[in-house]
Amino acid sequence: MAYIKLCKYEEMIPEIKERAKPILEKSGQLGEIFELLALDKDLYFATDMMVQNFLLKETLLPYNTKERIALLVSLHNNCKMCVDVHKNIARMLGMKEEQVEETLQGIDAINCEEKEKVLLRLALQAADKENYKTTQEDIDRVKEAGWSEAEILEAVRIAAYFNYINTLSNVFGLGK
Repeated sequence: MAYIKLCKYEEMIPEIKERAKPILEKSGQLGEIFELLALDKDLYFATDMMVQNFLLKETLLPYNTKERIALLVSLHNNCKMCVDVHKNIARMLGMKEEQVEETLQGIDAINCEEKEKVLLRLALQAADKENYKTTQEDIDRVKEAGWSEAEILEAVRIAAYFNYINTLSNVFGLGK
């Protein structure tokens, strides 16, 4: 139960209702994060833009990598709601159950190329409260593994997005 009153579908402004209707029809419910964001039109549309551009559209990083970042950062931030949501999204985007479970066990348990693990480690470092300790050497290590600067920026922005959304979820008690 959330710590504040969330915005139920019937109370949403028409522009947000329009976005909510297909989700509601497909899943039968709106998630608490959707209802929290719907409390503020600007918050909702800013967040929706990030979701559409960072996570849902095809970008430089494959969907599996983006979902691994989502899961790892949400685990790091103890955001149960986001972990649960992204386990399902990862499966919907084609990750096998064993890939999801490996990710939930941490980077070293993931069966993938070392190249991806290097990027995932940087994403987790970026999500950490001590991210200010990131050095040129950290970035160079990821570049030497074969990632472009644009791909590195994308991984870090996804990590930053999950810090943002995990904070909203955790502070307002979503998913509890």
